[in-house]
Amino acid sequence: MRADPRTTGTARFAMLHDTAEAMLESLAERYMVERRETKELLGPTEALVRMVRLIPRTPAAGPLAVAFTDFPGLMVRLGRWWAEALPACGCDDCGEDPGKLTEVLRTQVEALVEGGLWERVRRGVGGSWFETRLIAAGFNARREGPLTAADAREARRSGFAAPVQWAPWPRRF
Repeated sequence: MRADPRTTGTARFAMLHDTAEAMLESLAERYMVERRETKELLGPTEALVRMVRLIPRTPAAGPLAVAFTDFPGLMVRLGRWWAEALPACGCDDCGEDPGKLTEVLRTQVEALVEGGLWERVRRGVGGSWFETRLIAAGFNARREGPLTAADAREARRSGFAAPVQWAPWPRRF
C-alpha cells in the first residue's frame, strides 16, 4: 500500500489497527493457536513493521499473519498465498471506507478460521502458478498468481501439488 500525494486524513484508517488487535486477542482466546509477535520487513525497501501470527495447533489448519503498517493499515495473509492490503491504496481519490475494510477483514479471517481456504500449485506451459479460493457465507473469491521455480518446488514439497483445503481451527474447551 502506498500513500498517494493526495492522501489526507489517514488517521481514519487507525480503526483497522484497533479492529485487528481486538480480533487477534479474541481468536487467541477462543481457538487453540500459538501467538507469535515480531518486527519484520514487508519488502526490501520497506520499514520494519509489527507482525502478529496466529498458528493453529493442528498443522491441517491455515495460519493467519497480520502486519500493522505505519500508514496506518494492515497487510493480512491467510494460509500460504491469500494476501490482502487494507486499505489497498488509501488515497483520497479511491475513497476507501475504513468501516467496510474492517468488514472485509472480519469476513476473510472468519472464512479461514471456519476452514474455507483452499490452495494449490498449478503447472503451466509458462511456469507454475498458485491458485487460492476463499469461501464463507455470502463470500466467494478466487485468486491466482505466478510462482518462481524455487517457490513452486518448495510448495510442491510441502504438499501443495494437490489442492489443500485448510481445516477449521480447533476450539478451546
